[in-house]
Amino acid sequence: MLVTSCTTGSAATEGTAGETTTTTSSTPPPKPVSLTTGPVDAAVDVAPGVPVVVTAADGKLTQVTLTNPEGVAVAGQVTPDGLQWTNTEPLGYQKTYTLSVTGEGADGKPVSKTSTFTTVKPRTLTYLSVNPQDGTTVGVGQPLAFYFDEPIADKAAAEAMISITAEPRVEGAFYWYDEKTVHWRPQAYWTPGTKITINAKIYGKHVGNGVYGEEDRVITTTIGDSVIHEADGQTHQVITKVNGQVVRTMPTSMGDAQNPTPTGTYVLTEKHANMVMDSRTYGLSLEAGGYVTPVDWAYRMSNSGIFFHSAPWSVGDQGYRNVSHGCLNLSPENAKWVFDTSKPGDVVIVTNSGGPVLESWDGFGDWQIPWDQWVKGNR
Repeated sequence: MLVTSCTTGSAATEGTAGETTTTTSSTPPPKPVSLTTGPVDAAVDVAPGVPVVVTAADGKLTQVTLTNPEGVAVAGQVTPDGLQWTNTEPLGYQKTYTLSVTGEGADGKPVSKTSTFTTVKPRTLTYLSVNPQDGTTVGVGQPLAFYFDEPIADKAAAEAMISITAEPRVEGAFYWYDEKTVHWRPQAYWTPGTKITINAKIYGKHVGNGVYGEEDRVITTTIGDSVIHEADGQTHQVITKVNGQVVRTMPTSMGDAQNPTPTGTYVLTEKHANMVMDSRTYGLSLEAGGYVTPVDWAYRMSNSGIFFHSAPWSVGDQGYRNVSHGCLNLSPENAKWVFDTSKPGDVVIVTNSGGPVLESWDGFGDWQIPWDQWVKGNR
C-alpha cells in the first residue's frame, strides 16, 4: 500500500517488509538579490575616468542614484536585462559622491545599499594635442602624432587610453620621441581612402606621477591620394607620382657642398604662400654665411628648415647643380604646382644629395626608423 505525506519536503514509501524510504526535494528556495558596487564604500583617490559600476546577481536593479556634492544626480544607464548600471556622465576631480542602490531578488524582496567615495586631487592635469586635426585629409606618409603638455611617466597607460581605428584595418604601433611626444604609424604607407578615427579617452585617467588627463579627444581624418615626390641630387630632378603614376618632372637645386640636403624620407607638414626664411632660426648666423630671404610657395619638409620653395634666382642652376642652403629650389611655376598639389602627409624621398641621413626626430622623420625598431616603442 502506498502512503503519501502531506508535506512538500519529502515523500515516504513503505514496502511489504515495512521499510520506509525518504526522498528530499532538490528545489532551493529563491535567493535575495546580491548588489555589488565599485568603487567600494569609503574609497578615496578614485580616478574619475574609471566608470562607476553597479551589478546585481540573483535579481535585478530597480533604482540607482549617484549624486554629486551638490545633490545633483549623475547621469547613468542600466543594461536592458537590469543586471548592471554605469555612469554616462563624467565625474569631477576632488569630489565626494553618494551612491544609492536598490534591487529586487528572485525572492521578490527589495535590498538597498548606500556607499560614498571621493575622487582624486591631481598633482596636475595634462592636455593632449593631436596631429592631424579633426576633419582633415592627409597624405599616405602622415604619422598620428600625440603631444602631452606634461611628462608622461606611465607610457603604457597613456597608450592604452588612445584607440585608433582604421578602415580598412591596419596594424600599427606607438613610438615615443620624448617624455611628452608619441607617434603611431603602420608598417608601410597608408592606403589612399583609409578612414581613421582617434578616440583618446584620457580624461580622469592616471598617466603616472600624479598626472591625470584633462580632456578626451576624438579626431577623424582621411587619407587622400598617394603623392610622392622623388628628389634625386645627382640628376637634379624631382619626379612626382600620384597614386603610382608619374605626373610631373621638375628640375631642382638642392643644398650645396657646405649645406647638403639630408637624405631620407620626409613628410610634408605646413605651407606658406609667402614667408621669410631666416637661417638664424636654425642656428646659422649671418656672419657665418646665413641669410634672411623672402620666398614664395614654401612647403615645409623638416623642422630644421628644409622646404620646397620658389627660387627664381637659381632657375639657371636647377637641373644642373646644387647651390641652395639645403632646401629644394624650384622654379616659381613648379613651386606653385607643388604648393597647390600637395597636402600635409605627402612624402618626399631625397636621394644622392651627398648629405647626412635625415634624423627621425626632424619633423616627421618617422619613416627613417625601421619597423622592427619602431614596434619596440622606445619607452
